Amino acid sequence: MIRRTLIATAALALLGFNAAVAQAQIKVGVTVSATGPAASLGIPEKNTIALMPKSIGGKTVEYIVLDDASDTTKAVANTRRLITEDKVDIVLGSTTTPNSLAMIDAVAEAKVPMISMAASARIVEPMDDKKRWVFKTPQNDIMMSLAIATHMADNGVRKVGFIGFADAYGEGWFNEFSKAAALKGIQIVANERYARNDTSVTAQVLKLQAANPDAVLIAGSGTPAALPAKALKERGYNGKQYQTHGVANNDFLRVGGKDVEGTILPSGPVLVADQLPANHPVRKSAQAYVAAYEAANGKGSVSTFGAHAWDAGALMAAAVPAALKKAQPGTVEFRAALRDALEGVKDLAGAHGIFNMSAGDHLGLDQRARVMVKIENGAWTYLP
Repeated sequence: MIRRTLIATAALALLGFNAAVAQAQIKVGVTVSATGPAASLGIPEKNTIALMPKSIGGKTVEYIVLDDASDTTKAVANTRRLITEDKVDIVLGSTTTPNSLAMIDAVAEAKVPMISMAASARIVEPMDDKKRWVFKTPQNDIMMSLAIATHMADNGVRKVGFIGFADAYGEGWFNEFSKAAALKGIQIVANERYARNDTSVTAQVLKLQAANPDAVLIAGSGTPAALPAKALKERGYNGKQYQTHGVANNDFLRVGGKDVEGTILPSGPVLVADQLPANHPVRKSAQAYVAAYEAANGKGSVSTFGAHAWDAGALMAAAVPAALKKAQPGTVEFRAALRDALEGVKDLAGAHGIFNMSAGDHLGLDQRARVMVKIENGAWTYLP
């Protein structure tokens, strides 16, 4: 009888131990825009989550992936569900700037670190009690704006027309590009907006043409950014066209077709990884992501947006071992330690650049994270 009792007690203890171990595994909540206007960005991000490590620091990692359908309200609902129901240790997402900005309150209230895959500097700046929980991987708009303005100035552009999304992305880009243009002596002669789901921008394009700019900058992302480019070509505009790094995927090339031929834009190095000089500091790490993604999804399928997700995973993987020295997953202490560890990441080679985080810089990228490219013969061409 005593022996049976001891066996039963040992079995219960083992079950309890196994349950504790299971609870100690790392939970990663993900919300991306896999459908809706931003789907061409969100789908490669979702595909990249499947390539992320399943074990870090001796702990298994569970990824809970939700689709926010490019909708701000849904992104917030997903975030709250991941935190309250799934008890995640960290949130990755979302795809777009408006969604990511809307999620900040939820993660800050719960004190759960978040790594965004959207571009605007407003996601992490200015630093405050809420944004100290938020990090991001895409290059800031000002970095890319300066690259565009420099290229414009070097190629004789003195007057530029601007058309961007009628949301935080377009507004953020106008604000940052205005600063860069002023530094380079470039005048913005027109400023237009359109919605991501619009089907016509004829009125806006007529106003742009009336201003007679030397070049037009389109501040959109994904396939909706092709709409103004097509309208400009249809109306016979022959000036230079620039886009932001928000269009750096093959779906944009497919939708834009011949109407985006000759377009110039800044991008993360991963877009032209094989064209980079042999001594480029990001070439090797960018090629590693391209190889992993194309092995799973086919030749030519890689995009810069999936690479933002890859870099989010790399940051997380670099921070987890340090956090595990202080606490176990599933606890308030672990989430706080993970936040602190993310700030301590140094010299991490990602697909887009070299990350050096700090308490005041939750992006951590420098000029090594940008290149200029041109669309030639339906493909991306590196501009040295």
